[in-house]
Amino acid sequence: VIMDLMDKLIPIFGQGLSKSFYPVPQQAIGVGSAFEGWSPSAQDLVYNVLAPLSPPPGHAFHLELDAAGVLQRNCCVRVELLCTCTREQLGEDMLCFLHHSEEELRRKQDPSLLHTLCTGTYLDVEKTVHWFYRSVRVAWLLLPQSRHWHLMLQPSSRSCRFQLSRDQESFTAEVIFGVQQGDSDIFVGSQSTEAGIPSTTWLETYAVAEAKFFRHISMQAPHDSWHCKCLQLLSRILVGVGFSSYALKTVVMHLLSTVPLTQWCRKDFWRRMMDTLKYLRCSLDTKQLNHFVIGNERFPMEISLPSDFRVAEAPNLFQHLASNPDAHMKAMQEYVHLLHQ
Repeated sequence: VIMDLMDKLIPIFGQGLSKSFYPVPQQAIGVGSAFEGWSPSAQDLVYNVLAPLSPPPGHAFHLELDAAGVLQRNCCVRVELLCTCTREQLGEDMLCFLHHSEEELRRKQDPSLLHTLCTGTYLDVEKTVHWFYRSVRVAWLLLPQSRHWHLMLQPSSRSCRFQLSRDQESFTAEVIFGVQQGDSDIFVGSQSTEAGIPSTTWLETYAVAEAKFFRHISMQAPHDSWHCKCLQLLSRILVGVGFSSYALKTVVMHLLSTVPLTQWCRKDFWRRMMDTLKYLRCSLDTKQLNHFVIGNERFPMEISLPSDFRVAEAPNLFQHLASNPDAHMKAMQEYVHLLHQ
């Protein structure tokens, strides 16, 4: 239902934006636990969707990445104007932003992206989200779903959250916006991980590559594989425990790369559960849990990564435990609690 809605929204955006210079949304990509097949809980389930943005005609996006952090690198998306004089010569109805006067551009053409959704020369997350909200309100009335479903937008500064409801059915989705790194499956996204993050800051996200990894595993594994059930059960037990579901997901992804996929069937379920808990305990003891995508030479070649990713040093997701004895002690206590559960 969510992906069908997104698939119908994108063409309407394309038609409405044909004469303007806003970012161009591309086909949306389902990411996160709901689309990977292991959602911890049916209640409060949120379908996460990444909507890639391409620059409009006469514009280019340039990613300016900061030095690598523990997990995600910060990025600014610089917007550059390009010469389009050759398009004018070919009879296209577009004036070159670089070689026409501001007065002529103001009279004959919509403003450039720099004058609408940018702060300075950088694409602004919050302005982009507010623009998308406004556009969805208009586009929704043109969709066939609007006759059967009720759409409730839930304002957020760095993503677009909405709820679709009909009779007893209800779906909640969160759309984040992304700019692709080259032609890879790595994006910089609008998701927020901390309060007070600047509106021109985008964060590197591996969600698309990870979702493709789960699809890759599902195609390779026997039809009765229980790898998602294993992750789902453990993540449900984690509710109320301090471990992040992302750390648990990382452990399972590492095991999926090392334990033969024929050994994830129902009869192997208990052993794989124990493998997961042992791997987690070992990671806690050594205070080391390597990121799965970065620095992983075993990552499937079918999934496109930037050229330096596979040979980079893997970030340690448990780095905070290595530098904080109190946090490490608390994590060990939570692991014991997890075992009792």
